[in-house]
Amino acid sequence: MSLFALGLNHHTAPLAVRERMTFLPESLPDALGELTRARPVQEAAILSTCNRTELYCATNDPDSALDWMAQYHRIGAQELAPYIYRLEHQQAVRHVFRVASGLDSMVLGEPQILGQMKQAVRLAEGAGTLGALLHTLFQRSFAVAKEVRSTTAIGANIVSMAAAAVHLSERIFGSLSGQRVLCVGAGEMMELCAAHFAGCTPREMVIANRTLDRAQALASRFERSDLKVGAIRLDELGERLAEFDIVLSCTASPLPIIGLGMVERALKQRRHRPIVMVDLAVPRDIEGEVDKLGDVFLYTVDDLAQIVDSGLEARQAAVVEAQAIIDARVANFLQWVQAREAVPAIRALRGHAEDMRAAELDRALRAIARGESPERVLDTLSRNLTNKLLHGPTRMLNEAPPQAREQIEGLVKRLFPQHGGDA
Repeated sequence: MSLFALGLNHHTAPLAVRERMTFLPESLPDALGELTRARPVQEAAILSTCNRTELYCATNDPDSALDWMAQYHRIGAQELAPYIYRLEHQQAVRHVFRVASGLDSMVLGEPQILGQMKQAVRLAEGAGTLGALLHTLFQRSFAVAKEVRSTTAIGANIVSMAAAAVHLSERIFGSLSGQRVLCVGAGEMMELCAAHFAGCTPREMVIANRTLDRAQALASRFERSDLKVGAIRLDELGERLAEFDIVLSCTASPLPIIGLGMVERALKQRRHRPIVMVDLAVPRDIEGEVDKLGDVFLYTVDDLAQIVDSGLEARQAAVVEAQAIIDARVANFLQWVQAREAVPAIRALRGHAEDMRAAELDRALRAIARGESPERVLDTLSRNLTNKLLHGPTRMLNEAPPQAREQIEGLVKRLFPQHGGDA
């Protein structure tokens, strides 16, 4: 059984492919259960974000796991193949540590990925698909991420996606003080966006969400004397969209919630005044055809990546330090795996020795009960144990072919250093 990291990310696949491979958080427990029941996969966890979908698993058949991923999303394996990477053992461990530390993120050093990975672990634990191997891997990855962030500058000078959205809006409108902003969704990303835009004091800001209570709760956090913040339900989008100059969206909807027709109607009501639309969701919340409208400036997560490179040079200098930490921790983890793999053999060896000890002790006690000299019984006991314990190594040395004898002699010296002269 080997450890694998299988998947695709923003380095290997465009947004149009990534959005077809996403897993909704609420679907992950059932998906993991289906995978481990239907395929020869002993342990599994899935990390699905805007920029990556990765399956971490313990299996001897990674091809079967990849086939399952393709079938689950109704994508042909051949169609998916150009975008997929398959990392095994040491490469997989290094990759997981890099992901947790933010070294593989679209925004180098961004901290959100660690929380997303922890959520993936909780879901796998709840599904019962996390065994000792993956559990230890993830706990080590969290420790590595903490060490990297506390001892390097990998997280310094980060320009977040939310800050990039502000920058794009200012590029179109200049000052945001006269603009109305709509935030669609009430998750972590929209909370960050709301915080950044609230700092620019727009004319008005509104939170739209399926659950009105959650939208109102988020809105109340940013309401102040110089900023009006409201809340609406998602089903009000169609009739309210025309009011807003800037629309940010990031929901977990599997299908677009803002379509071409809805935007066309809004533009008509606005008399074709421009709208900035920033779609931070994967799968996308806004239909791609909207980008063809002349008065809409539509940006996706991949578009924002060009802006968030600000401050990258300083963080890249920290990558070398971070990678050195990761390499050392990868070696430590592989040592643990190697020791774990030796446990069955060690258990069998000690069990065999215990059986011999118990048999010789029983024989010695019966001899003493018959009145034999304790000194003689103990001498016989020690000799018998010595002979039995050394019978295997002695026979191996005597019967070893010449080409293998040197290797076996070296092993014996390592096993019994006092007698091999290497103590």
